[in-house]
Amino acid sequence: MPSDNATIEQAAALAIQRDGKDWRVLLVTSRQGGRWILPKGQIENGETASDGAAREAFEEAGVKGKAGSKALGTYKYLKQLSGDDSVRSRVTVFPLLVRKELSDWPEIGQRKRRWMSLEAACKKVGDSGLARLLKQLCGPDANSLRKTVEALDED
Repeated sequence: MPSDNATIEQAAALAIQRDGKDWRVLLVTSRQGGRWILPKGQIENGETASDGAAREAFEEAGVKGKAGSKALGTYKYLKQLSGDDSVRSRVTVFPLLVRKELSDWPEIGQRKRRWMSLEAACKKVGDSGLARLLKQLCGPDANSLRKTVEALDED
């Protein structure tokens, strides 16, 4: 049961890297339950949402790169807290063109990471709202996503 009517704002990174002429995305496992998700978390004071998404990608997945400032979309979910408590969360997803993959990172012992096609990620993620957003990016918005990532690659 949600703890109150509050909604927390989070930022997530859709970490992307080129694989030949195709693109792959990075998923990580959640700490609770091991569901496949995007690296995400609350935005810290003084940082933009896209900077927060990039920080979370480093902390949770051990990747660094260039974050886009324009969101790819949003989704909502119930974040489980201790016991039966939960809180509503709204997640804004930003593209992150990965330029460096680290062999050690802050949450290496708490999560797994896996690169896969966007289509495979749609099937793998454990949250229905995130799955819907990824499916949109696979379908009619695929060209828009490709152009966004290519623009990041040119910077």
